[in-house]
Amino acid sequence: MILLLGSDESPMNYADNSYPFRQDSTFLYFFGLNHPYLAGVLDCDSGEDWVFGNDLTVEDFVWMGPQPSLAEQARRVGVAHTAPLASLSALLKKASEQGRKIHFLPPYRPENTIKLFQWLGIRPEDAKSKASVDLIYGVVNQRNYKSAEEVEEIRQAVEISVDMHKLGMRMAKPGVSELEITAAVHRIAIAAGAQLSFPIIATVNGQTLHNHFHGNLLKAGDMFLLDAGAETARGYAGDLSSTVPVSGRFTSRQRDIYDLCLASHDAAIGMLKPGVPFKEVYFEAVRILIRGLQGFGLMKGPVEDALVHGAHALFFPCGLGHMMGLDVHDMEDLGEVYVGYAGEPKSTQFGLKSLRLGRKLEPGFVLTIEPGIYFIPELIDQWRAEGRNADYINYDKLEAFRTFGGLRNEENFLITGEGYELLGPPKPKSIADVEAEWAKGL
Repeated sequence: MILLLGSDESPMNYADNSYPFRQDSTFLYFFGLNHPYLAGVLDCDSGEDWVFGNDLTVEDFVWMGPQPSLAEQARRVGVAHTAPLASLSALLKKASEQGRKIHFLPPYRPENTIKLFQWLGIRPEDAKSKASVDLIYGVVNQRNYKSAEEVEEIRQAVEISVDMHKLGMRMAKPGVSELEITAAVHRIAIAAGAQLSFPIIATVNGQTLHNHFHGNLLKAGDMFLLDAGAETARGYAGDLSSTVPVSGRFTSRQRDIYDLCLASHDAAIGMLKPGVPFKEVYFEAVRILIRGLQGFGLMKGPVEDALVHGAHALFFPCGLGHMMGLDVHDMEDLGEVYVGYAGEPKSTQFGLKSLRLGRKLEPGFVLTIEPGIYFIPELIDQWRAEGRNADYINYDKLEAFRTFGGLRNEENFLITGEGYELLGPPKPKSIADVEAEWAKGL
């Protein structure tokens, strides 16, 4: 028997003032019901499916308007059986008494750990370790392969995301605040009937990988990094990153670093096809970065030795890409080792350990490509003090880049039977196209 838990409302500061509701993605995938306080059961022996939840009352309708009953909602998505949430406990108890195994996924919301304790007697601290690995593999082996309908949803999300990025590029002018751009980019998603697939990163401090502070004013000479994506009404994500010079033209140093990052990006794209381990795509992208940084005098030594020792991670401490679908980092709640590595162990090396995807590519996978180059002063200082990878890094020459910041490009791809397909319209990413898009905002 399979138990799938939906999400509940999450109060901001009291029960009637909640955060925007987002259904658990696996529950949404199998049951299609985007409402809180639901649980689903799939009986693998009888073939029956059940949704458990409580119908709203007339008092609820005063605030929300009339709503269809749970049974009506279930029929619309092809679920035959419904029952009040209180009856689920008895069903699970009976199954346990019959010696049937109850499979559930690792919970990531605290209220669901409490439900597992109430219904199955599993202590909250044990809930993740007692989750069903068989069910995890089963879910991953379905959700990793996107249907034509899912691909179309993702394509729509990416199309909206491209519009978000074009606006951000056009607005990135001296004197404009990060907050203004964030608000305008968010509006594009809402106006298209979508939401955000993750909190917007809109920053002149691109060296901080997930920077959600938006309090800076853009000034001449800055580079502005935007990482933003839309999520469709059905829950499918887009995820793009762009970098634009606030002055409208890249300086010669910015141009050199940007072009190197773009060369790594394009080389990675060129390797996308079924059967290629994504870890090898990452390694090739890294080799290009190392060679380029050697050309600028920032790295030295044999390229393969620098790669093996992880010296590149000073400049590229994150992964190259990740799976994408109903979650922007698809099924990350189930564990990257299952989703992105097919159960094989991940590296523990700094930099490489942040690669969320390493397995062989297969048709139907949807993923991102997003190499970056980052100059993080705190990391530079730590490595230099430790003498870390001194055989491969020219720390003296690196001092001139301490305040450079960081940049990246990111696009979304479908693996096809023979290669890949860019999802959505192309966004500006060449230097000429980025500068031309910026100029449209004059």
